[in-house]
Amino acid sequence: MYKLFDLIEKHGEHEEVVVCYNKHVGLKAIIAVHNTTLGPALGGTRMWNYTSDEDALIDVLRLSKGMTYKAAVAGLNLGGGKAVIIGNPKTQKTEALFRAFGQYVHSMNGRYITAEDVGTDVRNMEWVYTETPWVTGISRALGGSGDPSPFTAHGVFMGMKASVKEKFNADSLKGMRVAVQGLGHVGYHLLAHLVGDGAEVVVTDLDGEKVKKAESEFNVKVAATDKILFSECEVLAPCALGAILNDETIPKVKAKIICGGANNQLAETRHGQVLKELGILYAPDYVVNAGGLMNVFVELETYSKKRALSKTETIFDNATAVFQISKEENIPTNVAADRLAERRIEQIARLRAIHTGQNHRTFGTLKVENR
Repeated sequence: MYKLFDLIEKHGEHEEVVVCYNKHVGLKAIIAVHNTTLGPALGGTRMWNYTSDEDALIDVLRLSKGMTYKAAVAGLNLGGGKAVIIGNPKTQKTEALFRAFGQYVHSMNGRYITAEDVGTDVRNMEWVYTETPWVTGISRALGGSGDPSPFTAHGVFMGMKASVKEKFNADSLKGMRVAVQGLGHVGYHLLAHLVGDGAEVVVTDLDGEKVKKAESEFNVKVAATDKILFSECEVLAPCALGAILNDETIPKVKAKIICGGANNQLAETRHGQVLKELGILYAPDYVVNAGGLMNVFVELETYSKKRALSKTETIFDNATAVFQISKEENIPTNVAADRLAERRIEQIARLRAIHTGQNHRTFGTLKVENR
């Protein structure tokens, strides 16, 4: 049996963890707020059929911490949070379940703002929106921005352009071979940018229909799902599962650059150093896939697609800053990204401490509710 507080401590100092349960609608969910130094915690709600409550807790703690770092490097006035709903997204979605979840979000009074994520969509967020205004990624008809994945893809593309500039001193991907693993919303939208910039693209996905569609629309080449990570290419773009860069796969990678939309691509932090020693430039995932977060941040104000696209273009500069720190301090790029995020958080925390005369951050609160 796992120990709840030991897990919370192991995965970083979180300000608040809310356990949500409503047996009448089948709701089992966890909301984690990692850090609100820079602003309210914003992060999507993931619905997944976790094998255990422990797995769900570990996932939400890990993801919420990642959102803190993502927002900090992106230059947004947001903190990090995340939510997970335990259940099968194909069979257990109901309006009542998401409205009950929305009530829990509302009870946090804006400390946590939710959005769509793996296993949830715009319609689900609209159900949440009926109970609370603290939700983004709703349809344009309701004043939102809809699906954020095109902006995530645009940000990944900007990170890729920064990477080829750093590695090859090139201003475009023209003539370069890019291997895209995964044709979900982000991976598929990424194809248009790559093909438009003159890249030679090879793709794979477990869904054969998506592969056929990509072949027809973009005239891309196709690789086997178990071969794409090891393709001969300039750029490898992981846009599917996390932890795909590990002790077994890294020695076989032939790409010069790794830059994609998938979260948590490194199985362990130390793998960033392994990539560095091999001369492979790794664009940290949370730096380059922040476009969706930037888009929903704009949604919190008066939404403007033009402004959202303008913000995602700054990912080029953010990635460049990470590469610069990596070179200056002789550290892996994933560690450089963490330092960039932590420095911004520490500076703002110190500023607030001076202004208020006290420490801004609080940690370790567990709130359990049953409705």
